[in-house]
Amino acid sequence: MRDNVKSGALTEVTFYILLALHAPRHGYAVMQFIQEKTGGRLSLGAGTLYGALNALQGKGWISPWGDGSGRKKEYLITPAGRAAAEQELERLKGLADTAADIMGIWES
Repeated sequence: MRDNVKSGALTEVTFYILLALHAPRHGYAVMQFIQEKTGGRLSLGAGTLYGALNALQGKGWISPWGDGSGRKKEYLITPAGRAAAEQELERLKGLADTAADIMGIWES
């Protein structure tokens, strides 16, 4: 994951993982969510996803969910992860507003 800590920018994959984990999901369900929400534009391999899940867990942005007794480990976004996703959404809104203003597409 190459999130830009200085500017607060998240990679698209990180942002979608955080969005996916607003509900408890296991890894395969996260991959399906991302593929569905992006119309197949983003498709994650297992290695990429599980590396990202480990990194996000290390940052405290997601945590294991449930009692862990199931076959598949589920994750859920934490308050810190929600704050990071909200910050990214605000950054993206600002980017879109600036671009639209410059291009004369819509009113900000």
